[in-house]
Amino acid sequence: MTTALSPFALPDSRAAKADAALIARDEAQFAAIAASLARQIADASDRLEAQRRAPAGQGQKALDRDLEIHRLTARLRLLRRFGLDLCLGRMVPAEGGDPVYIGRIGLSDADGEPLLVDWRARAAEPFFGATHADPMGLSSRRRYRWSGGRIVDYWDEVFTADALESGAALDDQSAFIASLGASRSPHMRDVLATIQADQDAIIRAPSTGALVVDGGPGTGKTVVALHRAAYLLHAEPRMARGGGGVLVVGPSRAYLDYVSDVLPSLGEEGVRVCTVDDLVVEGAIARAEPDPRVASLKADGRMVQAIEPAVRLYEEPPVDEVLVETPWTDVVVTADDWADAFASPEPGTPHNEARDQVWETLLGLIADRHDDEEVPADLLRRALAQDRDLATAFTRAWPRLEAADLVSDLWTVPAYLRRCAPWLADDEVRLLTRADGVAWTSADLPLLDAARMRLGDPGTARRAREREAALSAQRAYREDIADYLIANDDSEMGVAMILRGDDARESLVDEAGVPAPEPDALIGPFAHIVVDEAQELTDAQWQMLLRRCPSRSLTVVGDRAQARHGFLGSWEERLARAGLRDVRVASLTVNYRTPSEIMAVAEPVIRAALPDANVPVSVRSSGIPVRRARAGERDAILERWLAEHVEGTACVIGDPGFRPHGRARSATPEDAKGLEFDLVLLAGADAPGEGIEAAVDRYVAMTRATRELVLLDAEPGETDVRRPR
Repeated sequence: MTTALSPFALPDSRAAKADAALIARDEAQFAAIAASLARQIADASDRLEAQRRAPAGQGQKALDRDLEIHRLTARLRLLRRFGLDLCLGRMVPAEGGDPVYIGRIGLSDADGEPLLVDWRARAAEPFFGATHADPMGLSSRRRYRWSGGRIVDYWDEVFTADALESGAALDDQSAFIASLGASRSPHMRDVLATIQADQDAIIRAPSTGALVVDGGPGTGKTVVALHRAAYLLHAEPRMARGGGGVLVVGPSRAYLDYVSDVLPSLGEEGVRVCTVDDLVVEGAIARAEPDPRVASLKADGRMVQAIEPAVRLYEEPPVDEVLVETPWTDVVVTADDWADAFASPEPGTPHNEARDQVWETLLGLIADRHDDEEVPADLLRRALAQDRDLATAFTRAWPRLEAADLVSDLWTVPAYLRRCAPWLADDEVRLLTRADGVAWTSADLPLLDAARMRLGDPGTARRAREREAALSAQRAYREDIADYLIANDDSEMGVAMILRGDDARESLVDEAGVPAPEPDALIGPFAHIVVDEAQELTDAQWQMLLRRCPSRSLTVVGDRAQARHGFLGSWEERLARAGLRDVRVASLTVNYRTPSEIMAVAEPVIRAALPDANVPVSVRSSGIPVRRARAGERDAILERWLAEHVEGTACVIGDPGFRPHGRARSATPEDAKGLEFDLVLLAGADAPGEGIEAAVDRYVAMTRATRELVLLDAEPGETDVRRPR
């Protein structure tokens, strides 16, 4: 065994791997890495403390300081989080030379010599992509398995005869395959060191267009999606530096919790992660749409098109003249004045933001027409702005609108809905009409989102006016002070006159002290969007995402065989209907998660409903057969398993009566998507479910298990038989 000071903590069963001939080079490298880490942590700590002590400054200076503090804080958090286990492994070039060590981040010694190559760098590509068919210039590769900050195992792969002869720690069973059966926790495991060649090729693919990652359960789709987000932020700096960043959209809150640690572990803490419902504020209270017919109508992308005519009804210029009496003259606001003002906003300007532009344009048109020496334009404009009749007429013609009110009116006023959605049949209008317009469902959210995008925040213009008024007052106050100082300056050089310079005037205005309106963090636009479980999105939901991604650069992750409501056609056809044309599909076919014993039972379930389902091939066996039990045995089986396994997680799927506790969870098949558990107990396994939805639910539930699956059948004589939901 190695000494206590060594980063290697190999168990007795792997004593042969502790041979100095195998690990001495690594130990020397780790010593250098440790020294560099200590130096960088100290340096970053000093710089962070200096930044915090420095004056905050104003404007751009204050912003730059805040950004640097954020960057240094994130860097320190990453360095302190991992230590030596920043290192994933090493690769040895075939042409000879020292090993190249691959890490989560790049790291150099005091002389600038590289100690670790960032896993996202082009130089690190062979570490993940090399295969025996294409060694990519490597003679060997070593991957480490860390636990508690020390190496508990490592394994070598050799690609040349010379590497084999030079000595390598080769396993009878790949340590990678063995690691797949490790116990699960409430959060997704760190798998960066074991990314496989097929997965790495997708991670590093160009960001242009939409890349579909199609794969069955356990193929690592989610792993690929999250690591791709981190890779693109590193490889394409435009995304991070004011380019919009990356948005990751997952299927459920449970999924977000499960993957919450992945991106921070890769050094990316600024990625936005949410569900589709989170994109709209009403998503927090929306319930499921109870009527599938209504849900289907609202899922149709055409339904969102009703928003534009609904808004246009509130942007029609008046045809009646308005007489405005002023202290100087009577002014007539003509239909042409109204029409010209209403046509003044630039196309695409949100309704509520355009309102102030229309008002200012209207006042300007009238004032300009009556501009003369006896009637100063600014005074006339002020009088017009204060006229109650004109303001009332304008507010009636172009009111401020709330998205919730607009959509609610569609559901509660049938005539309004018919006018805005003329393609709907009378019976469809009746289906969509409801008494409580604000009883929001998930199916309403795409329309609310479209309405909010079209209208804009009604408070934005008001907050902008308030901020500008505060800044104007500040400028006026400081101008008065400058006037006083200049008037009382008795220095020979008139030093106080410097206060009249443009630089001085701007520097004396504290813009940072006047808060700017906080933008919606999820409104976009984003440079790239990653969508997991994308097979479930409706046309209307796709429009929510595409509004936030004008570049149409997306990573679309899903499995057509796991679409609860069916998936007609190919990915290309499906995405073309959503408005995406530049689509590439990459398939993952190897199941790294689900043991072959479980897949042998799950495959017939989905094949019966979808004969062409993309069912992946498992690469490992757990040695534990799938077994059946009675529902009444559920608690005993679970408690026995928890007692025998001090680590790992279990989940009861399809039984709403089960109360989660400790390491035992409860979920529906829909909520379990994207998750994995050591043990799964599937309730209602013998329920006679029919159709695509039943088959998909059962298939998804079965393939959440990484080690053991128990199918729970109803008790004899039980009449309330539930299929897994």
